[in-house]
Amino acid sequence: MQITGQITGRRPSALVAAAAFGLLLAAGAQGATDDAFRACLERIGDRAREAGVSEPVIRDVLAKARPLDRVIELDRGQPEFTRSFADYYGRRVTEERVRRGREMLERHRSTLTAAQRRYGVPARYLVAFWGLETNYGSYYGNIPVPDALATLACDARRGPFFTEELLAALRIVDAGDIAPERMVGSWAGAMGNFQFLPSVFLRHAIDADGDGRRDLWQSTEDAILSAAKFLQALGWQPELRWGREIRLPDNFDYALAGRDQHRPLADWVDIGITDAWGRPLPRLDLESAVLVPAGHEGPAFIVYENFDVIMGWNRSEFYALAVGRLADRIAGGGPLASGLPEDAGPLRRADVEGLQVALAALGYDPGKPDGIVGPATRRAVSAYQQDRGLVADGHVDEELLTTLGAGPN
Repeated sequence: MQITGQITGRRPSALVAAAAFGLLLAAGAQGATDDAFRACLERIGDRAREAGVSEPVIRDVLAKARPLDRVIELDRGQPEFTRSFADYYGRRVTEERVRRGREMLERHRSTLTAAQRRYGVPARYLVAFWGLETNYGSYYGNIPVPDALATLACDARRGPFFTEELLAALRIVDAGDIAPERMVGSWAGAMGNFQFLPSVFLRHAIDADGDGRRDLWQSTEDAILSAAKFLQALGWQPELRWGREIRLPDNFDYALAGRDQHRPLADWVDIGITDAWGRPLPRLDLESAVLVPAGHEGPAFIVYENFDVIMGWNRSEFYALAVGRLADRIAGGGPLASGLPEDAGPLRRADVEGLQVALAALGYDPGKPDGIVGPATRRAVSAYQQDRGLVADGHVDEELLTTLGAGPN
C-alpha cells in the first residue's frame, strides 16, 4: 500500500497506531502488523506534508519504508553485560587506530586546518571522533535509515522522538543532499562519517566542498567541517584540552572523584595531584573534575569543560575518555602512563541491579535500580566502602557484588 493523496475518514491516533504496531510486531502477527504500520506512516505522511516535504518523497520514500524486526530487537535489547573500562578502552584506543588516525591527520591536513580555523576545534579531536564513530569512514552501518526510523517512529516506546527524526530524514532527501538508497546508517538512524542523527544533520551539516549537497558519506570535507560546526555549537572551548591523565597522592580521598565534584584546578594541585609523570599541574582557576573509571587500581584523569562537550555528543564517560585519549595519541602522545588494570570481565546488568537493591536496603541511595553503574550508584558504593574502612573509590567489581550477595549464583 502506498500513501497517496489526503486521508479521509477517521483513523487511529499516531500513538494508538504505534502501540498497536509495537504489540503486533512483538507477537509476530504480520498481516495486522503491516496494517498498523501503514496507518502510522499515513499519519506521518500528513505531518510531512504540513512540514513542506514534497509528495514524491512521501510517495517514494516514506510510503515504501519497511518495518524491520531487527531494529525493534536492538532497541529493546539492553546489553546483558556492561563492559569494564579496561575492555572498552582497549578495544577502541588501539595501536592500529592510532596509526590510521595519524595517517588521516596528514592526509586531510588542509581540510582539518580549515575546520579548526573556522570553528576552533583542533584537528586531532575531529580525527578521534571520526575514528571512534566509523573507524575513519570504513563502516557507516548498513541499515536503510528511512526503514530504521519508520520502524522506531511507529513503535510505542519512543515514537514521538523518532517521528521527528524520520521527518528530518525526509527533508534531507527532499533537499537533494542524499539519494534515499544511499541513506544508510545505524539501527537508530545515525549516519555518515560522524554518525549524525537526521536532526543534527539539518542543524549542523554544511556543504563545505561547494557541490550543492551536504554529503556526510562521500565528501570528507563536508563531514569534517560539519563535525567541527556541531562541536562548536555544543560549546567547544578552543583554548582548552579535554583533560589529561594524572597521578593521585597516596592519601587521596576518592569521595572527591566524579564529574559532579568540580573544583578549580588550583585546588587539586593543593591536594597533591600531579600529571601522570609526577610533574606539577598549572595552578589555574579552571573548573575540573577527577575521574577514576577503573577504581583506585586503574588510571586517573582530570577533565575540563571540553570533556562535558564530548559527552554532549555521546553521554558515556568511557566514550569521552576514549575520544580524548585517542586525540592525544594521534597528536603524538604515548600510551597511558599507568597502563590498564587487568580486565576482570563484564558485569551482568541483573547483578548490578541486585547490588543497587542491596545498597538501598542498607540505607544507601543508588538511584533507581536499573542495572547501570551511574553517578548515584558510585556515590552509594563509595559511602558503603567508606563506612567499612575500604578504599572509597565507588568502583563496582565482582568482589563487591559477592559481598553484598548480588553476584552470580
